[in-house]
Amino acid sequence: MIMLGIETSCDETAAAIAEGKGKNVKILSNVVSSQIEIHKKYGGVVPEVAAREHVLNILSVVDSALEKSGKKKIDAISVTIGPGLITSLVVGIETAKVLAYARKLPVIGINHIEGHVYANFINRKKDVEFPAMILTVSGGHTMLVLMRGHGRYKTIGETRDDAAGEAFDKAAKLMGIGYPGGPAIAAQAEKFQTTNKFEIRNSKIVLPRPMINSGDFDFSFSGLKTALFYELKKDKNWKKRIPEYCYEFQQAAVDTLVFKTIKAAEKYKAKTVMLAGGVAANTELRKQLEKAVKEKLKAAFVMPDLIYTTDNAAMVAAAGYFRALKKNFTPWEKLKVDCNLELK
Repeated sequence: MIMLGIETSCDETAAAIAEGKGKNVKILSNVVSSQIEIHKKYGGVVPEVAAREHVLNILSVVDSALEKSGKKKIDAISVTIGPGLITSLVVGIETAKVLAYARKLPVIGINHIEGHVYANFINRKKDVEFPAMILTVSGGHTMLVLMRGHGRYKTIGETRDDAAGEAFDKAAKLMGIGYPGGPAIAAQAEKFQTTNKFEIRNSKIVLPRPMINSGDFDFSFSGLKTALFYELKKDKNWKKRIPEYCYEFQQAAVDTLVFKTIKAAEKYKAKTVMLAGGVAANTELRKQLEKAVKEKLKAAFVMPDLIYTTDNAAMVAAAGYFRALKKNFTPWEKLKVDCNLELK
């Protein structure tokens, strides 16, 4: 099956062509038009600007994905319908509806989080063993999801306020080191690690590990951001210690994410632990979660290739393929934005 995926949930205009056979998904093309440079000057995504850029780019991105794939015929379309920015989602959905009508193709509405989950199924040589515990971390979401099989999910924990990626953005803004915050903080943290080598734990800066001992699987990162704010406020020389602050902030977030994921995987006897979402590109999170899984669990560890961690349409096409196997299509006339869409 040849699947066209379309993703416009935030500030990336993306389209991809995937070929599915059995339980394998191969990506034939993956085109992403990023708006990062446009939104940098605002320190975050401006919805109205993002939507206008999607309108300008969507057709050329879809055409490019089709051309690069070498395929003239597609069998179905999958498109992100939520959650996300409403005005951005509308552009992708309306494009999918027109194409579905014009080409008489079946269409599938995809949950954005499910898309991130299925980034782990792209180009996989081995089947994933279920149940799987999935840590999904991005700018808008931080969740622990139990996946019992394809299309079978249960959310067992989520953030009560800021998502991890959002907290990174806000922390980076406090320190004036740029946008997006995740890569900026990671780069500064690496400077501190490189300089201090094996003495990195000797940092005198101590930030909280929020809700790490709460007894549940929920997260909270607004308090971590606030703690950083007050540490900076009382330190007259904080600008000279930015790498150290970034190291401690990143480590506090990683410690919390890893600890709760391991505990959740233990409780639900997960055979696989997966990492998904934009923050899954963070090197320390990838490294430390993999190490924890290997040392503390009898489970496999799966994470997507870096190119599939941030928002892209390849993951949407992959999720659409597995939905198509179950005939989970939506009439194009009924396709609409659903920002309250649950993962189920």
